Amino acid sequence: MSDIKIKITDREGVSHEIDAPTDMNMNLMEVVRSYELAPEGTIGICGGMAMCASCQCYIKSEHELPEKSDDEEAMLAEAFYVKDNSRLGCQIHMSEDLDGLEVALAPAEP
Repeated sequence: MSDIKIKITDREGVSHEIDAPTDMNMNLMEVVRSYELAPEGTIGICGGMAMCASCQCYIKSEHELPEKSDDEEAMLAEAFYVKDNSRLGCQIHMSEDLDGLEVALAPAEP
């Protein structure tokens, strides 16, 4: 059982330093939901299948992340507010090498 520290800036600009478990096979979107850092029904709408962009976030730290899948690339191509550092939170699984990760949640879709 090991937790990592990650920093998540919510959609109101408030920064939260939280403990994320690495032993529960959770992804970033699930961590955001479990800490209620976004209003219910505004994040993870598709359940983590890379079929919506409600969990889009901006990676602010220099962590090495897995390559984007074709599904993630396709979804980001259709999303709003996409930046060079955009990723889908549902595609980032918590692991010990992500200790210190810093992200900001992208604005909710218009």
